[in-house]
Amino acid sequence: MLFYDLLRICILLLGVICTTQALKCYDCSNCKNPQLSNKTCTTEGVGMCAASIVRLDDGNTRITRTCHDKQFVDDHSILCSVNKNMRYKQNVRCCKDEDLCNSIDPTLDPLPGEKKKESENSDNLDSEKNLKLIILIVAVVMVTLLAVSVFCAYRFYKQNGVPYASPPDHNTDTNPLMGSHPSSLRELYADWTQGSGSGLPLLVQRTIARQIRLVTIIGKGRYGEVYKGIREGESVAVKIFSSREERSWFREAEIYQTVMLRHDNILGFIAADNKDNGTWTQLWLITDYHENGSLFDYLNRQSVTAAGMVRLAHSAASGMAHLHSEILGAQGKPAIAHRDLKSKNILVKNNGTCCIADLGLAVRHDSKTGSVDIAPNNRVGTKRYMAPECLDETINTNHFESFKRADVYSFGLVLWEIARRCSVGGIFEDYQLPYYDVVPPDPTIEEMKKIVCGEKQRPAIPNRWQNIDPLFVMARVMKECWNPKSAARLTALRIRKTLTSLAEQVEVKLC
Repeated sequence: MLFYDLLRICILLLGVICTTQALKCYDCSNCKNPQLSNKTCTTEGVGMCAASIVRLDDGNTRITRTCHDKQFVDDHSILCSVNKNMRYKQNVRCCKDEDLCNSIDPTLDPLPGEKKKESENSDNLDSEKNLKLIILIVAVVMVTLLAVSVFCAYRFYKQNGVPYASPPDHNTDTNPLMGSHPSSLRELYADWTQGSGSGLPLLVQRTIARQIRLVTIIGKGRYGEVYKGIREGESVAVKIFSSREERSWFREAEIYQTVMLRHDNILGFIAADNKDNGTWTQLWLITDYHENGSLFDYLNRQSVTAAGMVRLAHSAASGMAHLHSEILGAQGKPAIAHRDLKSKNILVKNNGTCCIADLGLAVRHDSKTGSVDIAPNNRVGTKRYMAPECLDETINTNHFESFKRADVYSFGLVLWEIARRCSVGGIFEDYQLPYYDVVPPDPTIEEMKKIVCGEKQRPAIPNRWQNIDPLFVMARVMKECWNPKSAARLTALRIRKTLTSLAEQVEVKLC
């Protein structure tokens, strides 16, 4: 009796154990214990949940979820085995880890064509990402290099005044900018200015400027100072502008580099540069050096013969005529008016001829538009040499001929200064500035206006000039130059032609 009771207890315990090992699966369709309207089922004994996916002919997929008893699974163990080559058409996921473990959707391997396309898309995406990354890196590097270059150039420019060229090496036989050892300035002009006359390239100008050693000061003015300098054994003049005269420096350098401006009777321009001396920026204008200095200095030191007088006057007139003349053509030259002609702005060469300097106030004429290019600076001409229309402000600044006529008036006063120093028979006058006897050394505009415009006075002509042919011609020319009516004054070309004839007459008499 006891044995049967124990056996019954064992059977009950075994049933309980078997019952606890039953598995609940999701969405059963063939289980023997359906529950909850066929949404779940419980296997008998140790069973298994399954979820299968099948690719249909139309390309869509169908998922089926089932649960299987232990006996059924043992009899059909092949259920969970799928050929690897068929995984892109059918797949089964069997599990018994926990209840409802078949709720996870199984997946299929992509079709062979889809797998290749997916791989290509992946490669393309990777390539695009790599390309974008490379472009970004290159852009960052370029911007960084540009910023560093600009910063270095700015520092170099501030320290040396030459933004893109280092000072030349004087110990070498070659110059990378010129291709060979720097030749004389005259040879450089011949190489660079043939057919244009516009001067040397800017980089060469700055290189030349770095080679100059200042020797001694030779003049001072309102703009700054003039020094004698040495470059490769040749003398040059260095005009150093003060920083407040930057506009004058820039304007003068700009005018000097006008196409076709170079002329024997225009001061030879060499280079323009700005140099930082550590305290302030120096503005350099480098030109030919003439040891005789200005016409003012030359006439103060010595008298001249009749031939010397005509040579000085004729060469100065030739320079003014070249300035005033317009040269037509593809490489033409505009007409230019000086606006500050005086003996201090005319230099004397070693051969006794003149060249016109100081073009800081010059204006250019555009014949195509009829406009006048006037520099935007605060400087005015020298009051002593101003034409009547400039003194009383009646000059028409929109009419270029007005500026040329004002130049002619000033040039007439320069002729008077030259003629006074002409020695004939050992007789000549002391050097004096125009209107020296009626205005103070530094006259005001009002003082000059009163004498020139109000009283219509002009410099006195000595009586002895009437009996000396060269001086008589000079007196006649200068009187026509300072006519109160600007339109009645001689032109620069007419003055040059008259003085050319006078020069020929003087040469004949000397022969």
